[in-house]
Amino acid sequence: MCGKLTESNTKSFLGKSMRARATVGFLVSLTLLTARAGAAPPAAASASPPAAAPAAAAQLIDSLGLHVAPTPVRERSGWRPPRVILVGNSLHNLLPQLKATAPAVRFVEIGQATPRDLAAADATIGVCSEEVLKAALHLAWIQWPAAGVERCVQQPLLKQRAPLLTNLQRTMGPSIAEHVIALMLALSRHFDEFYRQQLEGHWQSYDSAPELEDVAGKTVLIAGLGGIGTEVARRAHALGMRVVATRASGHEGPDFVSYVGLPDELSKLAHEADFVVNCLPLTPETTGLFNKDFFAGMKRSAYFISIGRGRSTVTADLSAALSQGTIAGAGLDVVDPEPLPPDSPLWHAPHLIITPHISANTALAGEMRDAVLVENLRRYTAGEPMLSVVDLSRGY
Repeated sequence: MCGKLTESNTKSFLGKSMRARATVGFLVSLTLLTARAGAAPPAAASASPPAAAPAAAAQLIDSLGLHVAPTPVRERSGWRPPRVILVGNSLHNLLPQLKATAPAVRFVEIGQATPRDLAAADATIGVCSEEVLKAALHLAWIQWPAAGVERCVQQPLLKQRAPLLTNLQRTMGPSIAEHVIALMLALSRHFDEFYRQQLEGHWQSYDSAPELEDVAGKTVLIAGLGGIGTEVARRAHALGMRVVATRASGHEGPDFVSYVGLPDELSKLAHEADFVVNCLPLTPETTGLFNKDFFAGMKRSAYFISIGRGRSTVTADLSAALSQGTIAGAGLDVVDPEPLPPDSPLWHAPHLIITPHISANTALAGEMRDAVLVENLRRYTAGEPMLSVVDLSRGY
């Protein structure tokens, strides 16, 4: 049965979104107030944080559905309060918050780090390179500044050194999910064609215009019912769509998903779907998963949306599927390779909308990312259970 838009689930959806925004705002305000008060002396580094901080963090964890490690990080072999942390250059504007959260730590931007800084590093935030892994012999924690960690876990030394790796899963889910819905609506309403007509100054007659499609009552298959996939499912259900999904961890899922299958059911479920949304992480199992055979198994009237990782899709096969009409269209925020070269045939494929990997480029996503990153720094420094620990063997 197709999901129905009701007053109760609409209130639940809106309430959750508003709580997430309010909690993020509180955490950011609290951190800024702490920063304005000035850094505490080193002796105060282990002092308890303001009582409001754990409460706000708990609200953020609940609103985003973040996973909390079952044991405190202080029980992990090799843990000690960090003294030197390397920070990615892209996080320069976050340094005041980082310093306010851990005043006893010396933060060094990677672009200014000396060999001595690399050797002394206890942790990194936004840095995971071969150079650092080789030089930082005491490296015990890596905080990755995004959800996808493939660039880090593919480092040959990572599994050998086995530092604690945490990411920012779910923090960008709401913003990316809105991008997915926008692509679904744009494709089903043929906005790509109408925009081309607009650029040419052509008013298309009613009789010659393509027939528009409603998404209500349609089936969407979400490949990868994780943080992002769940947010897509929530919004698709609110629009009256039937939602099915796959996930590696089992058949359990939220009540707004009609059926949750295992990864080996993906092709079977794709036969019935009007939209297929790729939310998968990049692993050896998902690399090249969306290929010629997969697209041949989709409905000719179906659309493919990808916000997972570009290398999970065989670019040439997708381009051919669009050109040959094997599928109705596609919306991509990720491609392979990135950036997409100017001579790629994908640019000229019909019924395709491409955005340059910017679906999480919103103020809300940035605030959520920063709030969780700062909270994980607080937890690591205090030896508390960490958020969003990555399983190195699985790659996510």
